[in-house]
Amino acid sequence: MAGLPLFSILNEDGSCEEAYRGLLTDEEVRQALDAMILNRILDRRLLMLQRQGRLAFWMTSRGEEATILGSAASLLPDDPIFLSYRELGCLLWRRIPLPLIFNQLIGNSRDLCLGRQMPVHYCYKEWAIPSVSSPVGTQLPHACGFGYAAKMRGTGQVALAFCGEGTASEGDFHTALNFAGVFATPTIFVIRNNGYAISTPESSQTAAESLAIRAEGYGMPGFQVDGNDLLAVAKVLGEAVARARSGGGPTLVEAMTYRMGPHSTADDPSAYRSDDEAAEWNRLDPYERLKSHGIWRGVWSEEEEATTRATWDERVVSTLAECERHPPPRIESLFEGVLETVSPQLEAQRDAYLAAHRRRQQDEFEVP
Repeated sequence: MAGLPLFSILNEDGSCEEAYRGLLTDEEVRQALDAMILNRILDRRLLMLQRQGRLAFWMTSRGEEATILGSAASLLPDDPIFLSYRELGCLLWRRIPLPLIFNQLIGNSRDLCLGRQMPVHYCYKEWAIPSVSSPVGTQLPHACGFGYAAKMRGTGQVALAFCGEGTASEGDFHTALNFAGVFATPTIFVIRNNGYAISTPESSQTAAESLAIRAEGYGMPGFQVDGNDLLAVAKVLGEAVARARSGGGPTLVEAMTYRMGPHSTADDPSAYRSDDEAAEWNRLDPYERLKSHGIWRGVWSEEEEATTRATWDERVVSTLAECERHPPPRIESLFEGVLETVSPQLEAQRDAYLAAHRRRQQDEFEVP
């Protein structure tokens, strides 16, 4: 398996072999382009909001949209996606309403988790998106466990789990892949290899030729795919999902991509990445490549891009303004929704905390 070839489909002019044209329908190509445009508008807008102090935290995904959307497009709606934290595109592909996303990011009273989670820690049961956890790698055993349960129950579902290449150095990564290989669970593991675990380069994380070759050690197929080529991702993921659904077990996919922005709003990539390196990857911009493909097959145009961008720009601004008008969650909610029966000790803590909170409010608004 050493020396895996990097699988690509799209040519520089957006064309592809006729055999690959049917990987996505015309409507799916348009849906992916629409989601990419919205993804980038949100990336820019939410980064600005964090700088203005209106959002606590944000993680960009510009540059990795083809990996994320191409993977999501290969699943059925009830196949769960175990997110890492950067996969906003999966929410957009499943058409989760913008207010729900903004409410989570702001942590207001309309947030389904009532602000108990950090921003980008999404959780939408209705759309088969389990809760994101802060410790990197924990979602991999979760996906593995879900896949095992789906196999035992015969539901036919496939679990997809994302992680970054830095997470491939964590123990949870190896635990999950070993379990999935032994029990042949219907689980797809996608590594978004953007070259850096925050600022640590991939060369400091592994001496192997690739991360995909690790699949051989766990008894499952492994593939390295051009992560900025949405059709190539859809091809590899589509086959992996079909194999898993028919009882063929797990697959490990390493998608070679690049985050064009910072790791998060707490990061400055200019401290560890060169301008030349970034410029080289800009040449492989996943949106521009899919846009060229859409124009080549006659389902997209410059005019449609402009209209789509303007429509989303306006809708994002108005939806955000509406969500920011909602108040924060009730302070009492900190003590609700976890235990069925509240113990006397916790009741005492709650009452003391609420009394202190009321005293702080009185002091804050008291006129000297």
